[in-house]
Amino acid sequence: MKYYLGMDIGGTKCSVVICDNVYGTVKDKIRFDTNSERGCIKVIGELILSAKMLLERNNITAEDVLACGVSCGGPLDSEKGIIYSPPNLPDWDTVPLAYMIEDSLKIPCKICNDADACALAEWKFGAGKGTNNMIFLTFGTGMGAGLILNGKLYTGTNGMAGEVGHIRLEADGPVGYGKSGSFEGFCSGGGIADMAKKMLSKYNGITTIPRDDVTAKSIAVAAEGGDKLANAIYRKCGEKLGYALSILIDILNPEMIVIGSIFERSGKLMKDAMYDVIRTEALKRSYEVCRIVPALLGDSIGDYAALGVAKTYAEEKK
Repeated sequence: MKYYLGMDIGGTKCSVVICDNVYGTVKDKIRFDTNSERGCIKVIGELILSAKMLLERNNITAEDVLACGVSCGGPLDSEKGIIYSPPNLPDWDTVPLAYMIEDSLKIPCKICNDADACALAEWKFGAGKGTNNMIFLTFGTGMGAGLILNGKLYTGTNGMAGEVGHIRLEADGPVGYGKSGSFEGFCSGGGIADMAKKMLSKYNGITTIPRDDVTAKSIAVAAEGGDKLANAIYRKCGEKLGYALSILIDILNPEMIVIGSIFERSGKLMKDAMYDVIRTEALKRSYEVCRIVPALLGDSIGDYAALGVAKTYAEEKK
């Protein structure tokens, strides 16, 4: 039996998982608080120790593991295996993480930014399984994309492919990715909240949106309860999502777009507006062959993201 090892590194939580090469299901897992203020050496030390514990308690040797995959926020260099100062991981400056893991565990290691890793996860294990051209959109705190093109992860010339949140959809609007009116500004947790606050400031009607807790979640709850303003906010978000998806559909001609997080939970509130725009803006022959679906892996996506990196790396090394 052969196995894959995965490490998901976040600013709040980290997890180390192992799965087998037959069913691709998680066999065992260790999760711990990142506590990033203690510095990268201690966090990496705990990742490596957790991996050794997983191997030992499952009677697995390093030779039984085909590869270790790491999912982590960027910026990073996947080819060189180096992490460069992610905003949620202070002190992680020019860290040769792949080398450190390989040197300690004696297992081949590949690192990947989290949007690309989540694309691999949904492609290998989730909604996009069996597709050849797939786009994954994060649609959470931010808006980023992972691109699977012609059966391979596409990362671009220097790893910057998929930064779709930076696309400007309007001359002015909510700020996301440091740009007013950007895709991330309209379609992210913060962007939805910002739109709501502006619309609330001009709204004289009755609304169930709690003015002291304006979040994508609280607005969705209000919209599901029939609140007119909340539904208008999500319709506007859906329209902007439709414009951005039309651009991606026309340029990349995917067979599937998988959207996570907020769309996964609240897609029904924006789908009608989204499709209305796509039918108007995108090329008919392109949108007719593209399915737009919510992500399937839910809260497990971080684990499968890391495992997807490991699986892809092992396949590339054959």
